[in-house]
Amino acid sequence: MKKTMKKYSKYASLRWIIFSVFILLCPLRIWAQDNELRNYKPDTLITAAKEIMETTRYCALITLNKSGYPQVRTMDPFFPDEDMVVWLGTNKNSRKVREIRNDSRVTLYYEAPNGSGYVVIQGNANLIDDPEKTGEYWKEEWNEFYPDKKSTYTLIKVVPKKLEVISYMHGITGTTTTWAVPYIEF
Repeated sequence: MKKTMKKYSKYASLRWIIFSVFILLCPLRIWAQDNELRNYKPDTLITAAKEIMETTRYCALITLNKSGYPQVRTMDPFFPDEDMVVWLGTNKNSRKVREIRNDSRVTLYYEAPNGSGYVVIQGNANLIDDPEKTGEYWKEEWNEFYPDKKSTYTLIKVVPKKLEVISYMHGITGTTTTWAVPYIEF
């Protein structure tokens, strides 16, 4: 029995040493991954993101319902402005408008047409009923959906907090171990 205990004790000590080294190296590995992500300049990420967003007809708008579950729908967005603010048009009576009134946190997802990357924008949505803005952000093909545009059409303005980008064309990829995505915080 003593012989078995010594053998177990020897292996337990070895396991403890390996575990301790692992614990010490993990933060270094995570730090190295963060540094790998920091090598991308913000202008490079924004240029790649805009290129994907401007060549993608539709995006996904993700809102949160009252229970906190994500709700996804396809949207026809306008191109982002210089600050990466994205405008979308919708019906004032839609479920997404109710959800945004309840919780303004949203996510937009754009997939590159050829599958060579994607853009994710996390931000806050504002509902805008300004007639000047609703006139500026309008697409003629929407006429049939809004026969009474004044009373049914509103805008969603998404102000970004975080932008994530993968673009294989631009050599922008995630980390090799965790696949963490390059990002910018606004």
